[in-house]
Amino acid sequence: MRQLILLLSVIFVVACHDDPPVVYPTTAPLDVNKLALGPGDKLNLTVFYGSHSLQASYTLDNSGQISVQFIGAVEANGKTVEQVRETIQKRLADGFLNDPIVSLTIAEINSLTLSVSGMVSKTGAVKFTPGITITEVIAQSGGFTPMARKNMVRVTRLLNGVKETYKLPVEKMAEGERPNFPMLPGDEIFVPERPW
Repeated sequence: MRQLILLLSVIFVVACHDDPPVVYPTTAPLDVNKLALGPGDKLNLTVFYGSHSLQASYTLDNSGQISVQFIGAVEANGKTVEQVRETIQKRLADGFLNDPIVSLTIAEINSLTLSVSGMVSKTGAVKFTPGITITEVIAQSGGFTPMARKNMVRVTRLLNGVKETYKLPVEKMAEGERPNFPMLPGDEIFVPERPW
């Protein structure tokens, strides 16, 4: 009987030990310039024309537009920064400026989020910023609750039409024992409850 109890204890400890293998991406497959822009995103515009230049900062309004000097409203919602840059350049060159050179960069992304649920202090949407990792998202969510299963956190990701789920050892990542996991817009994080 004693051996049976010892054997069951060992099996229980092994079964409860969360240590998923490192089979997850450690770099983000993300080009920020290919993200679709949305309301609240901030852009920096520089236009060179002749010996002059024009610099301005814009925030996409609720309809996803910006209002650019000389040409007025420019639709940016759902477009990449390069598509918006091309639109601005074409419209400025169409009778307003001679051979304008236009540079448009993303200053801040505010329209993209990811979600956190389960055993964290604050569930809901978290603002996506390029380079954000899962440990930072958990911290922004107020950290784990006492009943969190910290090394079996699930992330569901839809990438190029394919849904993938990763089981992540977030506590080990925070302690530097495992590489961190870079987040993408739309990721869904679920922190399960531990069974013991």
